[in-house]
Formats: sequence, structure tokens, C-alpha cells
Amino acid sequence: MRRTTRKDARWLGVLLMMAFLPACEKWATAGIVDFEDLPLSSDSYWNGSPTNGTNTFNSGAFKFYNYFDNSSWGVDVWSGFAYSNKKDTTTPGATNQFSAIPGSGADGSSNYAVAYWPLWGGVIPRIDVPDNVSLISAQVTNTTYAYLSMRNGDSFAKKFGGPTGDDPDWFKLIIYGKDLQGEVIGTIEFYLADFRFDDNRFDYILGTWATVVLTPIASARILEFALDSSDKGDWGMNTPAYFALDNIVFQAAGEGSQVVPEPSSAFLVLSGLVSGGCLRRKRKLKVAAV
Repeated sequence: MRRTTRKDARWLGVLLMMAFLPACEKWATAGIVDFEDLPLSSDSYWNGSPTNGTNTFNSGAFKFYNYFDNSSWGVDVWSGFAYSNKKDTTTPGATNQFSAIPGSGADGSSNYAVAYWPLWGGVIPRIDVPDNVSLISAQVTNTTYAYLSMRNGDSFAKKFGGPTGDDPDWFKLIIYGKDLQGEVIGTIEFYLADFRFDDNRFDYILGTWATVVLTPIASARILEFALDSSDKGDWGMNTPAYFALDNIVFQAAGEGSQVVPEPSSAFLVLSGLVSGGCLRRKRKLKVAAV
């Protein structure tokens, strides 16, 4: 029997998705923001440099906010969103701010976004969503900096679980969906690390790309992101306040839309279909244990 290849699996996802469309016409067109339309040289990133102040960049029709300053502190300071194709999964510390721990974008792609949530100053990670789409899902993971800090501890942050592994530590991403007036219409919380299980074998620090279903805030026109951790000190959270983002899947609203899903995003689109109302079966996310 011929071995099923990755390409076969992707196109199987497309066929499965098409099978659902007649029963759920509102999902007939979908698209994906995957950051591959942003130019980067190999093993590099963009963090707003050299323009001091608030910046924005677009992937597709989605707008991402960034802040950069190299004049006030004598070093580069940034916050909000950056984008990267760096692959460093081994270097600890703040010199490695722009690498995702899986070593690539989602599905092995090149580009992805990195977000830094500042404790003070700068801008928080924010995305402006086009007014003709509904949100379905996105993929997130830890950065190498945050992952290694939680796994091993460092001069600022503790090792998650503590010396015995029994400390109930956690690190979570909070997504606020807002309307154009800035009013919150819904909130999604997703744990990037969780050591609160009675059985320590279930404790994890997310080391792969995982899907966050966004259908509870599908109509949001603004997405704002925050981070929280059980590890706090006098100056706030000790855990490095970073996460990585890729593959924002959305439904294009209205008739005549020309947005077509890529084969690599088929399974994500199907996940959105399932959670969006075509099926009501509860689905568990599979996360990688440490």
C-alpha cells in the first residue's frame, strides 16, 4: 500500500472541507493570513526598525500594530507585533526574541508573527480585522525565549513546576475581541503552559503550533492580546511576555468573494467549520508535553 504523503493529507483536507460546504453554505469561501506575503531575507525579522514610534504592517487585509524605539534607552525597544522567519530553538534569553520554539512557521512555513506584550510603554499587540470577514481560527505557540525560560528558569523567571515539579504554574494568552467602538464583545483564554494538573505527567509547555478557535469572537473588528502568568514579582509578570502567531483563518462575507483556501490551511478551515455550527461535537486540542 502506498504511504500517504503530506501533500495527500492536505488535499484530503480540501476534499473533506468541500463535502461540508453544501450543508453549510456560509463557509463557502475562506482565506488565511500566513505572513508569507511579507518580504524577509533568510534568518531575519522585522521589528519596526528603523522608524521610531508607532508603526503598522499588513498581511493580506489585516493590519498589525508595532512600536519601535532606539533613542530613549540606548538599545532597541519594541512591542506589539513583529514578523520573523528565524529558526533558533536552542539559544536562551532576550537575545533570541524572534524565534518560535517549533523552529518554523505553522505547517513548516517560513514566516510567522511574534508578539511582545509590554509591561509598560509601547503598544500592546493589536490586529485590525477587515469589515467583510468572520474569524474562524488562528495558530499560536511559544517563542524560544519564553519556552526555555519556563522550562529551565533564568535570572528573572522561575522554572515552571519548581524543584519538585508540583508548583501549579501557568502561562496564558488572552484574546479580546472588540467592535469598532472598542467595546469588548468576547474574550478567549488559551494556556501556553499549564502545570496545574493533579498528575504531573499532564503538565506541559506548548512546543508545537496549536489551533485557537476564534468563532466566539467571529465578528470582532479589533483583536487585542495580553499575557498572564502565575510567576509574578514586584514589577509584574516574570515570564517573558512573548508568543508567536500564524495562519489566521477567516470566512469572507458576502456573495462574489474570491478568497480561496490554500491546501495547507484545509484542516484549519475544517476545524473552523466544525466549531462554527456545522457540527457541534466538542474537540480537544492536542498539545505537546515537555
